[in-house]
Amino acid sequence: MMLEYVRVMARYNRWMNDKLYAVAEKLTDAERKQDRGAFFGSIHRTFNHLLLGDRVWLGRFTGLTLPKGELGPGGIRTLDQELYADFDELRRERAKTDHDIDAFVATLTEEGLAGNLRYTRSGVVKEVPLWHVLSHLFNHQTHHRGQVTTLLMQAGHDPGVTDLVAMLQG
Repeated sequence: MMLEYVRVMARYNRWMNDKLYAVAEKLTDAERKQDRGAFFGSIHRTFNHLLLGDRVWLGRFTGLTLPKGELGPGGIRTLDQELYADFDELRRERAKTDHDIDAFVATLTEEGLAGNLRYTRSGVVKEVPLWHVLSHLFNHQTHHRGQVTTLLMQAGHDPGVTDLVAMLQG
């Protein structure tokens, strides 16, 4: 995987998160938390899932040691738990995590991308190519942000163009 691709995807991640949170801010808290039949139910819970997924992977990328039973930092135990009930706090934490993703990506080299990531999940040690899990990280973000985009449209708010090429040409 080319280093430039990873850097572009990190930039796209931040761009889209900023864009979607700005649109979601126009909704009331009740509208953001309304169950709309999505996999995680609401806009708010989908945002929460994205944040915790990113934090789990960042913990693995940085070799963070976690207490038994935790998937990620800050007491993450499940992939559907609510990290932050308050939207403003969720948005601030999203921005911090996007900064952490950018900082991690800035440390990468072509050689590092070609290497393996070793981590433990549920007591099982896994070793996989780093570029595999970075691809997963960015694909996971895009997948669930696509759901958020649909949920925002259902709530009557158009997030506008979300294409990667639009960001690159903009």
